Amino acid sequence: MEPKNKHNYNDDFKKMVVELYYMGSSVSTLSSEYGVSEVTIYKWIKALTPVNGQENSLTPQDIAEIQKENLRMKQEIEILKKAMAIFARK
Repeated sequence: MEPKNKHNYNDDFKKMVVELYYMGSSVSTLSSEYGVSEVTIYKWIKALTPVNGQENSLTPQDIAEIQKENLRMKQEIEILKKAMAIFARK
């Protein structure tokens, strides 16, 4: 059974709400205006705020994506090493 209020918001919408927050709108105002829970907005703010506060810094979401890609690449390298060992024996 799915939760009643399960919504999927696109990244542009999330970024817009976070930008409005940083431009001075309160979370409660944004929540009532856009129909998104305050908890969800706070999660978006945390996920989309740069780590060290500078404009072109990485967000926690960016870091998680980089870590995921890094793990995938490490796995690919291990597969290639095993394949090289197999072909080297022939």
